[in-house]
Amino acid sequence: MSKLPPRWFIRSAWAAHRGLLRATGDRVGLSVPTPGRRFGMLRLHTVGRRSGHHRAVVLGYIEDGDRFVTLAMNGWAPADPSWWLNLQAKPEATVDLAGGSREVTAYRATGAERERLWAALHDYTGYGDLDTFAAQRGRETAVVVLTPRP
Repeated sequence: MSKLPPRWFIRSAWAAHRGLLRATGDRVGLSVPTPGRRFGMLRLHTVGRRSGHHRAVVLGYIEDGDRFVTLAMNGWAPADPSWWLNLQAKPEATVDLAGGSREVTAYRATGAERERLWAALHDYTGYGDLDTFAAQRGRETAVVVLTPRP
């Protein structure tokens, strides 16, 4: 069975990534996914569901046509990440990509779409042993689709 790194390590890695973006003025840290290789990195901007304050988080993603697909995995912890709870309350958001920013609307993939996207995620390294880690969460991991708005 694959073993997750300690929670402190996962959180530290994401904090370091946010620091790299800040220190380089976003010149380093956002990337485009490469099928068969690494997933891409984007920054998602949401509005806090209770506070109403602006929130930002860096996420791994893949592309599905013009849409962006990510996992609401919270470092594989059992609880859903705050950004996903925020999007469920208000699905309109903004993503910063390596090539600029886009306005998006989020939804949870279900049924055949979820299965297709889950299978597509296996074509990218960086998620680790996707099925084993997801099973360790004890709940279904949401596959989140970010659809660009006109």
